[in-house]
Amino acid sequence: MSAQRRRPWRPGRAALWALAGLGFAFLLGPVLIIIVVSFSGAEYLRFPPPTFSLRWYDRFFGGREWRAAIWVSVQVAVLATLIATSVGTLASLGLVRGRFRGKGVAYALLLSPMIVPTIITAIALYFLFAGLGAIGSVLAMALGHTVLSLPVVVIIVSASLQGFDGRLEQAALSLGASPFVAVRRVTLPLIAPAVVSAALFAFLGSFDDLLIPLFLARIGSETLTVRIWNSLHLEVDPTIAAVSAVLIGVTAAVVGTSGLLRVRGDGRAPAPPRAEV
Repeated sequence: MSAQRRRPWRPGRAALWALAGLGFAFLLGPVLIIIVVSFSGAEYLRFPPPTFSLRWYDRFFGGREWRAAIWVSVQVAVLATLIATSVGTLASLGLVRGRFRGKGVAYALLLSPMIVPTIITAIALYFLFAGLGAIGSVLAMALGHTVLSLPVVVIIVSASLQGFDGRLEQAALSLGASPFVAVRRVTLPLIAPAVVSAALFAFLGSFDDLLIPLFLARIGSETLTVRIWNSLHLEVDPTIAAVSAVLIGVTAAVVGTSGLLRVRGDGRAPAPPRAEV
């Protein structure tokens, strides 16, 4: 049994680790500063804070306007997630399994909101819903966020379907199951981690988006991001940092949950059968 050799420490590896550390600090530094400032006891944004306090979190969670904005954001995000996940999953099944002309065009149209600048989409949605008299409604903002979230759902679910062993579904069909039952009882349970991950990213994209609600919201139906935007024009105090810290926590929770689901899904994925000689 030979002893495991340790790799020699080379200057190139040291430089690579140093650059990686600098990049990590560059990305994580502003986040940590925001979190620290959110606990500041000062009356204005100041780093480092002279004292520490929870007063800004109390002002955020205790303020009626802030609570109303959170509730609107949750309603919009949940509704957009349900619509985008349902439509995106069905579209992914059709794109991956279907054999029809114009498949590439349909795929490009579904992904086009990722290419078109969001401000253009927001303006187009504003004129559409203004003509329908739906400005300020939760449904209008949710449909706007569905347009932005649909490409993410299609990409994630389609990638999962590409790695799905179609022989499992064929086995269900050969045993007498209808195509609908085979998809519901075999395909969907196996790609469920990808579907849930896509739903989480759709929720996060809706909850954090500013431009769509900025055009479609009105007084009394402001989302949390619009409320933050308006507060920056009226008052600049550590309440904004507290709100930002909460959004950072939501983002971290969603990304972490999505990662755990993908890991569990990869672990539960059945291995392809091996041919016996």
